[in-house]
Amino acid sequence: MALHMKTGKADSELEAIGTILRALDGLEGESIQRVLDYVFGRLSLGQVRATATSQVAAISPGTTASSDFRHSQTQLSIRDLKEQKQPESSNQMAALVAYYLSEIAPEMERKPSINGSDLEKYFKQAGFKLPQKIPQTLPNAAAAGYFDATGNGLYQLNPVGYNLVVHGLPRGRGGLAPARKKSAAKRKSGRR
Repeated sequence: MALHMKTGKADSELEAIGTILRALDGLEGESIQRVLDYVFGRLSLGQVRATATSQVAAISPGTTASSDFRHSQTQLSIRDLKEQKQPESSNQMAALVAYYLSEIAPEMERKPSINGSDLEKYFKQAGFKLPQKIPQTLPNAAAAGYFDATGNGLYQLNPVGYNLVVHGLPRGRGGLAPARKKSAAKRKSGRR
């Protein structure tokens, strides 16, 4: 029975491969790459893991990588970027989504400003916990200094947010030091 299940799965995979190859028939190099990039991005699948890792390394602190992503032949997914940058809060993840959509996403998905619907979609694709109040996330991230409001519920990543993503994340590995919070004991003593 287990052999039958494996054979059935293999047959299904071969059939899917055949369908994809027939769909790409007649297209040439760059056209094929654009189609595959879009599909992988749309499904939030990483390409070849080594390629994704090398792309992510391109935006490590101390580099300027947005042009590297635009001209690369493979597409980095929002999940891969989240795993590399390790955002610790919804504000940081919102900045990561805005950076992804303005600099890295497939050309057809690119946009200069984002809204709450974008956050929900890309938080889910990245496997990042959804905030309790998604509509409040972008105003909170703007208040933290990462975004500028552009009107109609849209927010654009500003230089502070861009620098956070490119140079400040992940925290603790050459990135910016996290803001220090007062301990509960100090807050209580300060209120007396």
